[in-house]
Amino acid sequence: MTRTHGWLTFSAIGRIALLVVGIAWMDACTLEEDAPPPRHTADAVEADAASDSVVVVPPECGDGTCDPGEDCLTCTEDCACAGLAATPPMGWNSWNLFACDIDEALVMGMADAMVETGMKDVGYEYVNLDDCWQVDRDADGVIVADPERFPGGIAALADYVHAQGLKLGVYTCVGALTCEDRPGSFGHEAQDMATYAEWGVDFVKVDWCYSDNMDAAERYGLFRDGILASGREILLSICNWGVQEPWVWGPQTGQLWRTSLDIKDGFLPLMYNVMGVESLAAFAGPGRWNDPDMLEVGNGGMSDDLSQAHMGLWAMFAAPLIAGNDLRNMSGVTLGILTNPEVLAVDQDPAGLQAVLLRVTDDVRVYARPLNEAGLRAVLFFNTSQNAPRSASIAWSELGLFQGTGSVRDLFAREDLGAFVDRFEAEVPPTGAVMVTVRGTDPVPGPGISEVSEMPWRYSTAFEGTVARDHAFVPAGEEPGPVLSLGGRSTGPASGCPGAPWSWPISGDGATSSRRPSG
Repeated sequence: MTRTHGWLTFSAIGRIALLVVGIAWMDACTLEEDAPPPRHTADAVEADAASDSVVVVPPECGDGTCDPGEDCLTCTEDCACAGLAATPPMGWNSWNLFACDIDEALVMGMADAMVETGMKDVGYEYVNLDDCWQVDRDADGVIVADPERFPGGIAALADYVHAQGLKLGVYTCVGALTCEDRPGSFGHEAQDMATYAEWGVDFVKVDWCYSDNMDAAERYGLFRDGILASGREILLSICNWGVQEPWVWGPQTGQLWRTSLDIKDGFLPLMYNVMGVESLAAFAGPGRWNDPDMLEVGNGGMSDDLSQAHMGLWAMFAAPLIAGNDLRNMSGVTLGILTNPEVLAVDQDPAGLQAVLLRVTDDVRVYARPLNEAGLRAVLFFNTSQNAPRSASIAWSELGLFQGTGSVRDLFAREDLGAFVDRFEAEVPPTGAVMVTVRGTDPVPGPGISEVSEMPWRYSTAFEGTVARDHAFVPAGEEPGPVLSLGGRSTGPASGCPGAPWSWPISGDGATSSRRPSG
């Protein structure tokens, strides 16, 4: 198997990810490529003579369970490729602006507006009820919608939303009561998921109120199991405010998980949510998204510059884009921010790599993420000064690109800025952002064998510890794993991936391939 560009990732079960040249994305010690590699077991290792590559898949492949170290490209027998939320979900939610003041007319109006404003055409699809739609349970324990506010019932509302080509979401809670003291789902998890499926619900947000002494992974697992048993494809949003590290167990449970408490409409609250998500890039990817909460764009508490920065940051973070404003009554500026196709394209980039914080210089936070096209990077400068503009710059070397000429495009203005040599500089307004793409040249390994240490980084991220070349990552207090070897070459000691394959790149005649030892 050969590839001329792309990604190679090392990951210690979500704790660390290191990417260098290649298009393979290896997450949680697995490998993915443009085309699925041959499937081999550890006892039957075969070589692809055309590319001199060896692929080893854990012996668990074929046991019917998608285990750590397996994914949809290395073990199709056990693991389905992400279909639900393959890119971050986009839609609208009632809570930020309306809180409990909701009814079916409001929801229908938002569905209509999503179509009429063109938001549906650019990817928004979920229309989500938050808390306060439910009031009771009947004699059989079935959840009951407020008959005054939702006289037609949720099933009829789902039919209306579906008729617009959209999807309906509802809200519940792990506790016996919701955050607004309505009936929660404790003890009714499977029953509620079956009811939602019968009604035609497509998205369920599960909050974390009245959860004292609960195990989050266990409780949210009941909702996952209920959805699976219902037979309907329903997206599960884990809204437990980052408690008990949902980014660790969330990928086996839902499609997105909150990384902090609720967002508020202002600069300082926005910074809280930004700082809660920016260190978690190693956990995000297709079908599994860090969620810094809903958008506040258009709700009046942010300047236009800050609103644009908010949208750009969420796109860089590959975050769900769930609008929280009144879609029926918004300014042209707000609509433009929410529907900017070039910003949305970054958020929805199929590679699903969340931006990393490269550095903070003179109040400017510099974020970058590779996009699913050779030589293309997205960069965002966010000025956290509330008083003065700041200058910011990015060098091609920081993006893993060859030095030389690169072309830069302003995504907010949707215009080309021209060709720049080695670096780009910009002035960033206070509490505002500049968001660009840089199109340059990816380094390609030369003839012969290239060690990992000789290959330039395009992207790296770590949750615990520091990303480093030629060193195994061992969290404090843990024992190193075994030394891994292949063809007389060794690496290690390794850690974090017991029983899973690791790899390093081999290059020949400018085309990279991958050898994967079992360990």
